[in-house]
Amino acid sequence: MIPYGRQDISQDDIDAVVEVLQSDWLTQGPKVPAFEQALCDYSGAKFAVAVNSATSALHIACLALGVGPGDRVWTSPITFVASANCALYCGAQVDFVDVNPETGNMSPEALRAKLIEAKRQGTLPKVVIPVHLCGHSCDMAAIAALGDEYGFKIIEDAAHAIGSRHDGHILGSCHYSDITVFSFHPVKVITSAEGGMAMTNCADIEAKLVAYRSHGIVKGPNEMVRPDEGGWYYEQHELGFNYRMTDLHAALGLSQLSRLDHFVAERNRLAVIYDSKLSDLPLTPVDPIPGSESARHLYMIRLHQIERRREIFDTLRAKGIQVHVHYFPVHLQPYYLERGFKEGDFVHAEAFYQQILTLPLYPTLTASDQQRVIDELATCLA
Repeated sequence: MIPYGRQDISQDDIDAVVEVLQSDWLTQGPKVPAFEQALCDYSGAKFAVAVNSATSALHIACLALGVGPGDRVWTSPITFVASANCALYCGAQVDFVDVNPETGNMSPEALRAKLIEAKRQGTLPKVVIPVHLCGHSCDMAAIAALGDEYGFKIIEDAAHAIGSRHDGHILGSCHYSDITVFSFHPVKVITSAEGGMAMTNCADIEAKLVAYRSHGIVKGPNEMVRPDEGGWYYEQHELGFNYRMTDLHAALGLSQLSRLDHFVAERNRLAVIYDSKLSDLPLTPVDPIPGSESARHLYMIRLHQIERRREIFDTLRAKGIQVHVHYFPVHLQPYYLERGFKEGDFVHAEAFYQQILTLPLYPTLTASDQQRVIDELATCLA
């Protein structure tokens, strides 16, 4: 089987994890802050908070921005369910913003129209979560300008997008947002096996993220409410969670980070080959917007013969090619249908979903395997 995504583990990665296994610290040791600092150095953000998954990072990002009952959070319907669920964990209401029909990313025009109506009704969002689908940046300059105009905070769901750039800024720098979240799941651009990171430039937000990831506990002398009783003393100030990343995971992530630029370059090289060799077929690649550079977590196409997608999907899977579909619209999931959403609510997202197919893309995809994907797809579309 040719998978749609695959981790690339080197001997250096293995050695980094073994070093931790042989050390005194399996968790809450020096590798987590080292990974955090390395990602700050890479992205230009001031602070990074490592956690056990991007879902956890999204959850505490919402909490750090004060999301709670009575608040509204908007995100994209074309994403994994975690992008929406994180707000529900906080007791907030979730709504969606329709996508650009060519990119599948949140449409600034649809966002503006929805904000105008929400302002009239008194239902403006507290937080908007744009999702960088495939690693392709949303139009963050436009979304940030709307944030300034309408007063909402921004969490970038960059689970696909470590190593991407927009308008000259590395995603993760938080140039256009309050918090940016990365994922290090094995199919992502780099992996820590499981893990996530929340980036921010605000010290107050960073302090809240750190507390929420570890039971709401603080230990700093200046943070205490009661008199400090000694070196053993700590206080719980919030209802936090056990979302910490271990040193094992951080060591793997830190080692992988050293190859991030190589991974991104290889993914883009393979994408160029796909673009060239698929150009005569009845399909359209989902491309990054002008002025951005994608980390190319996914190579996604839009089929022109949408009525044949299931047939094409099943045929390629039967031939050992693990194509995929990213994603079924969140608002049409049964759980969200029960919350009042329905078919037809976000027509561009629903139409985009009907067209899309994800092809295998990862740095170690061989020339022969990529050619096999191209040939088999061409045969299906003939």
